This record gives sequence, C-alpha cells and structure tokens, in this order.
Amino acid sequence: MSKKLLQIIALGLVSFFLISCNQPANKVPVIKKGIAPVADTEVAIIEMEQAVYGKFTIELYSNIAPEMVKRFKELAREGFYNGTIIHRIDAEVVQGGDPLSKDATSKLIGSGKSKKPDVPAEFSDIFYDSGIVGAARTENVDSQNCQFFVTLRRVKGFDQNYTIFGKIVDGMNNVRTIAGAPRDGKRPIEDIRIKSVIIQTKEK
Repeated sequence: MSKKLLQIIALGLVSFFLISCNQPANKVPVIKKGIAPVADTEVAIIEMEQAVYGKFTIELYSNIAPEMVKRFKELAREGFYNGTIIHRIDAEVVQGGDPLSKDATSKLIGSGKSKKPDVPAEFSDIFYDSGIVGAARTENVDSQNCQFFVTLRRVKGFDQNYTIFGKIVDGMNNVRTIAGAPRDGKRPIEDIRIKSVIIQTKEK
C-alpha cells in the first residue's frame, strides 16, 4: 500500500471521528415526577363545524407542559386550527391540528406543522387515562409542534412518551361521538372539521 493512500485513509478516519464527536448525543427527556397537574386560569373550547359533534373544553396544565400550553394558546388565538379536520381516529385516540388538513385532498395530511419552531419534550408521570390531551410528535422526542390528540381510554404505552398538556373537562361525550364516526381505516369518511378554538378565562 502506498504512503499516499495510507495518508488519505488516515485523514478520512480523523475526519470521521471529529464529525462523530461533534454530533449531539441523543437526548433523554427529563420526566417530571410527582407533580400534580394544576389547571391553568384559561381553558380552550374547541367547537366543531357540524352541530352533531358539538364542542368540548380542555383544561390546560401550564405547570406540567408550559411551552406546549403556550404554543397551543398562541396558535388558537391566531386562528391556526380553524378549518382543520380530525384526521385520525382509532381505538385509542382522536387526533387533529394538522394545517395540511385544511385541504382535505392533500396526500400529506398527518405530517404538517406550523411555521413555529418545534417544542421540546415535556414528559411527566401523569397517566394517559381517558380524556387526556397530548401533543403529537414524530420519532424525534423534541418534535411537538401543533398537532394534538385526545385519548379515548387508558393507554399505558403513551405514559412518559408523549407530552401531556391538558384534559377534557366538558364535552367528552362529543369526543366519543367524533370517535364513532364512520371511517376508512383511521380517516373519517366525511370530514370532521374544527370551526374554532377559543381561549378564555375559566369560569369560577
């Protein structure tokens, strides 16, 4: 083997290790433990376009997921969710909040997000019982952005794996009506569209 070839190989190995050492390590999310959720002074009221699906109210947990609650409020106040559809229903969740779903013919529904930066994981040891509102994400734990889901039953596999930022406190019967809509796979056959998401002061 020539001296020049050896030098090239050595340089390549050095470059490889330098690049590898400069890559950020996979982040292990910090899990908030032993902290009871405290309802925010504001709630989110989600009203659907079709009267049959009514509306439901989410109490928000700023002490558990401050950044996701902040993001959800910002987007709601901007009208971001208005006109989006519930694009996923299965035995465990009802999911919505994808801006791409405003065009119901889009092939990319389920992958959309806002133009705002992703929100880091805010995991906790709160159980994913029925009515919990969580932030959807990709395989990247720090990819929460705008999509959300409501659990329809206890889902142990979600515990400490998805950010919880709220819970349904009124209108869970309407969420279950949505969950019972006819669907093709996980997508409702007829679009179930969000009319508005209003952030307002919680009634005392």
